Amino acid sequence: MNYTGKVVEGVFISRPNRFIAYVEIEGKEEKCHVKNTGRCKELLVKGCRVYLEKSDNPNRSTGFDLIATEKRMENGTSILINMDSQAPNSVVEEWLKKGELFGLDSSIKREVKYGDSRFDFSITDSLGHVSFLEVKGCTLENNGVVMFPDAPTERGVKHIRELIKAKKEGYGAYILILVQMKGVKYFVPNWDTHPEFGEALREAEKNGVVILSYDSIVTPTSVDISEPVSIILS
Repeated sequence: MNYTGKVVEGVFISRPNRFIAYVEIEGKEEKCHVKNTGRCKELLVKGCRVYLEKSDNPNRSTGFDLIATEKRMENGTSILINMDSQAPNSVVEEWLKKGELFGLDSSIKREVKYGDSRFDFSITDSLGHVSFLEVKGCTLENNGVVMFPDAPTERGVKHIRELIKAKKEGYGAYILILVQMKGVKYFVPNWDTHPEFGEALREAEKNGVVILSYDSIVTPTSVDISEPVSIILS
């Protein structure tokens, strides 16, 4: 997935609320929109380097969207993390359209209603079998271990339970955790922040829901799905 707008570099100053950040861009302080409502406290650290897409809407109160940040690691290196919560579905859609997971002859639909939920994707394969796929973007990292969620998500738990129900009714059911960075060790549920989410993932696996995780190749202007990431639910 490529960003179509102009992407610029900046220095993070502050985040007064979930939606707004102040960033220094070319020596000027700018009010920017944060494309992630999660806490992201370990990502948005004062003085860190961030990347922003310039808006082409002159009527907006914010001229830029904050889409990525560089995180300093304990060994002195840094990694680039895409933190745009809208990116994972676009990245996965491109991947599915290449024939990954379900084949090139599959029909793909986004935002499909099932029960009391909307799943990110429904995929009908060449034999007419329908599967549902829910995508979770993951940006929380600690010593190479990535976790989800970074804040309690009752909506996420609800989606997992609906996937279990769909599986029991004969549909295919998948959860894909897209790690929005490269070079991680493995994925675990964030047991400290929301143990119910981890328990729901365990229950889903026991009931035949396929749980996948992939990392991403991230640049300031693009995100692309890359390689499988190990999942530990114990």
